[in-house]
Amino acid sequence: MTGQTDADYSIRQAAYDIRKLRAKGPLVKPDRSRRYQVPSEAARTITALSVLRDQVVSPILDGVRSPRQGRKPAAWTRIDRDYEPLRTDMQVLFRDLGIVISAGPVAA
Repeated sequence: MTGQTDADYSIRQAAYDIRKLRAKGPLVKPDRSRRYQVPSEAARTITALSVLRDQVVSPILDGVRSPRQGRKPAAWTRIDRDYEPLRTDMQVLFRDLGIVISAGPVAA
């Protein structure tokens, strides 16, 4: 998940990550146990963030990287109509911030 190889991700780093997750609340350790649990509320939050990243943020960023070419579709869905202003506004925002948009693949 971190993008590191197994050789680069040490036990020390894993212990640090677990401590960080326990401090923030999405991971708990029951008394006298060597296992960890994810409370249901934290699981819902993690799921919502994952879906938001995969279904909203990634497509918007991909759309900003690749400008539309050719004709617009004849039939637009509600999502298409909502997505198009976001895509164009993000291009303007990136230009104003001086962020260069590359045409290569985006790392997940």
